Amino acid sequence: MKIKFKIKGLDCANCAAELERDIQKIEGIEYVAISFIAERMELEINENDKKEILKKLKKLIKKEEPDVEIEEI
Repeated sequence: MKIKFKIKGLDCANCAAELERDIQKIEGIEYVAISFIAERMELEINENDKKEILKKLKKLIKKEEPDVEIEEI
């Protein structure tokens, strides 16, 4: 299942790359791509665990980049 997000508040492309690497480690996430310029994030996840994966995702983002906000589109 693919999910797209608007991602706001990233400071730089390096921050986006680091966040992408950390998100990839979340169990159930098969693919992640963050575009710093377009302020977009695309995930491919296991559909059965969507609620739990998104909970972990938001927790990780708040820990790593507290000023970043995501919104599903």
